[in-house]
Amino acid sequence: MIISLKRFRLCHFFVFVSIMITYKTLAQNIKTPNNSPAIFLVVLGNVQDAGYPQIGCTKDCCKAYWQHQQTKKLVTSLALVDNTTNQYWLFEATPDISEELQFVQHYTTKSTSFQPAGIFITHAHIGHYTGLMQLGREALGAKNISVFTMPRLQTYLQNNGPWSQLVALNNIHLQKMQADETIALTASISVTPILVPHRDEYSETVGFVIATSRKKVLFIPDIDKWEKCDKSIIAEIAKVDIALIDGTFYANGELPDRDMKEIPHPFVAESLALFSNLPQKDKAKIYFIHFNHTNPLLNSKSKERQDLLLKGFKAADQGLVIGM
Repeated sequence: MIISLKRFRLCHFFVFVSIMITYKTLAQNIKTPNNSPAIFLVVLGNVQDAGYPQIGCTKDCCKAYWQHQQTKKLVTSLALVDNTTNQYWLFEATPDISEELQFVQHYTTKSTSFQPAGIFITHAHIGHYTGLMQLGREALGAKNISVFTMPRLQTYLQNNGPWSQLVALNNIHLQKMQADETIALTASISVTPILVPHRDEYSETVGFVIATSRKKVLFIPDIDKWEKCDKSIIAEIAKVDIALIDGTFYANGELPDRDMKEIPHPFVAESLALFSNLPQKDKAKIYFIHFNHTNPLLNSKSKERQDLLLKGFKAADQGLVIGM
């Protein structure tokens, strides 16, 4: 088949334009180190353990993904990046750890190892620790990654496969945490675990206060109800600059085919009522995170998201950068 030179050039022009549009779109979604502070947190994922879209879901929320109207959302995880020492730490080892470790590479100043300097785990539910399996001999083949756990979780990982093999082969090195005891990562960065009530079948559950000399961030992705906690969430919010807190379900009845008492979380609607009298400066600290696939806050155009913003609160989206 003979193609005219004019038509050939026109075809190449449209291919070039298409490539440039795609490149520009990707570039807009990736923040380079030049756009980031020297030390910062970045939200790698913001959904509940089972991800988005969720297995077996035929509701409109997940149909939107399959019909290419929504993008995939990664399971809740943070990276604490220190570009002054070329290190980063993960908070949670999620089922999406492969994509999340790739995501981190866009935020570092140099070629950074896919091995984080350490991993902090809140508890033993599937979205928070099962990504550890990707560190083993079948996958990354990691070397002595420090994994910070509470005592029950440490015992669970040591005594149950496949996690015990990671320990035996020195893919991971377990570091025991104690509630309210601060861990110094560098001269300027520290992490403090705080116990919270949750369905503790295999381990305790903690949140974290991540701190530098400039800023403190509270991270509590999972809790049963605020009133069950020994600490006042309002008092804890007052102590920090940013609070990334459990926003799993927006309201009761969100799962009509399930008993939601079996999977207790503070509904966002309950939290909004609890925080309604906070001063505006404290409301502005609060970012909801860890959204179930049914949560309308995942949709940036939903009336619930707009109402959240009008009330002075925020939803934590993937790629959110918090300078530390």
